[in-house]
Amino acid sequence: MIIPAQIRAARALLDWRQVDLVHASGVSDLTIKNFERGATHPHASTLDAMRHALESAGVIFVDETSEGPGVRLRKGKRK
Repeated sequence: MIIPAQIRAARALLDWRQVDLVHASGVSDLTIKNFERGATHPHASTLDAMRHALESAGVIFVDETSEGPGVRLRKGKRK
């Protein structure tokens, strides 16, 4: 499951604003804002749309490590 901090971190890795994720995922800006601040938990299909958009841009979601969930960029996708 994706947590809000992963979405924020993924956007930061890509140097994306929330509006960039809105355009790439088709998810509303209010939904993204509310999820990132922990106010709501979207449907699985909404999380999938955000994840797919970020993964298509080069983000890899790390579901669990000894430190907890995280994100990183695919090789060759760095700014």
